[in-house]
Amino acid sequence: MIDARQLTKRYGDKTAVDGLDFTVEPGMVTGFLGPNGAGKSTTMRMIVGLDAPTSGSVTVNGLHYARHHAPLQEIGALLEARSIHPGRTAYHHLRALALTHGIPRSRIDEVIELAGLGAVANKRAGAFSLGMGQRLGIAAALLGDPQTLMLDEPVNGLDPEGVLWIRNLLKGLADQGRTVFVSSHLMSEMALVADHLIVVGRGRLLADTTVADLVREAGGGTVKVATQDPARLREVLAGPGVDITGRAGSEELQVTGVGAREIGLKAAEHGIALFELSARTVSLEEAFMELTKDAVEYHGTTTVEPTGPTGPTGPTAPTTAITATTAGEDAETFETAGRPA
Repeated sequence: MIDARQLTKRYGDKTAVDGLDFTVEPGMVTGFLGPNGAGKSTTMRMIVGLDAPTSGSVTVNGLHYARHHAPLQEIGALLEARSIHPGRTAYHHLRALALTHGIPRSRIDEVIELAGLGAVANKRAGAFSLGMGQRLGIAAALLGDPQTLMLDEPVNGLDPEGVLWIRNLLKGLADQGRTVFVSSHLMSEMALVADHLIVVGRGRLLADTTVADLVREAGGGTVKVATQDPARLREVLAGPGVDITGRAGSEELQVTGVGAREIGLKAAEHGIALFELSARTVSLEEAFMELTKDAVEYHGTTTVEPTGPTGPTGPTAPTTAITATTAGEDAETFETAGRPA
């Protein structure tokens, strides 16, 4: 379990993490989401003691990370997969970590096999691809057989087989009753693997909820119904938890709290003709974008001007405008004209 209470981190006049309160429970995969600059990496660094909180606290399995006698066996963390000595082989990198905790050689062999590193275990890590480096980082996080696993962008650089592997691994660990805390920008992957979500923006907690609830709050689960007798259909569908909206004089209704199938069955039972019956679906990505739209610090825009002759110099070069907005500062725009190679 990971427990944060009023967790705050400031760097000078910049507040990176602002009073976060959340608990990551065992037995489920918890996704940690937020735009770039939201404070996710800083929060993860404080969890494992790499940064000290300005105020507040965070514990792992009831203790601050530094107070655990064998921290690798409490929480396995992947924050930066490439933070390894490039001259060491994968095996010796894991062996060096194992020696600090008295972890047997047999466990090294287990995680090498688990991460699919058998063919490259004796190759230097500096020559690894991004994906293989990621697998080594995950193997290191699993080395102590920890009850809590914390991974920052674990599928970064992995091929489709690797993505499927990490997805099944995370679900399997959660099914064993372990705590799994995963940060990712891949909303489609989070929708498949996460049971719970913690969403932050500009260092503050925006949501502590399930995927289903976040999607529903963003408008998912709404059913659009068109009928010649909307007033009667309202009466038929009315009930606890059912919300029905629609403009006066319009044949269209927006219904939440009851599914399209049940609406269709009730309408047929009461002889109400329907012209349209369609359920609105909202992806996790859409729900996330709606929730964090006011918390995005960095915006990129690209404007490509029409090409055409401009005289002896040839066609007009495209112009790219990048807008960066940071908390407490005005947006700055930098324009770069296309230049010849």
